Amino acid sequence: MKGKGFEEIPHTADWAMRVWANDLPSLFEEAAHGMNTLAGVKLIEGARIKKHFEAKAPDSESLLVAFLSELIYFQEQENLGFSKFDIQILDASNNECRTSADMEGAPIQSVDKAVKAVTFHNLKISKTARGLEVEIVLDV
Repeated sequence: MKGKGFEEIPHTADWAMRVWANDLPSLFEEAAHGMNTLAGVKLIEGARIKKHFEAKAPDSESLLVAFLSELIYFQEQENLGFSKFDIQILDASNNECRTSADMEGAPIQSVDKAVKAVTFHNLKISKTARGLEVEIVLDV
């Protein structure tokens, strides 16, 4: 069963979701869509806003947290949400992963429940029958 998607999974205190995709850029994109869906982010119709994001981290998991944390920053500080992504993941030879993302979105009309942070709790990107899969716990 290939493809991409996300689903909410039970968690005692916070929110958790399982995300899967065929490759790392699609996994990051699906994680962003999942986080926005769980939070109930609704964007204002009309003019679109484009932003660019770059980051580096020692591994893919840390890079995913940095990417999702940047989306939370945009929501909290600039009232922006994103629905389209063009994500590049670059693996450098010195055990450093880098991402470059072009994002398109709009001002936020409403959020049902804000995500405070992305945690590292049990965060591990794994290869499965679906491609790549990760469970992400969000602090709400």
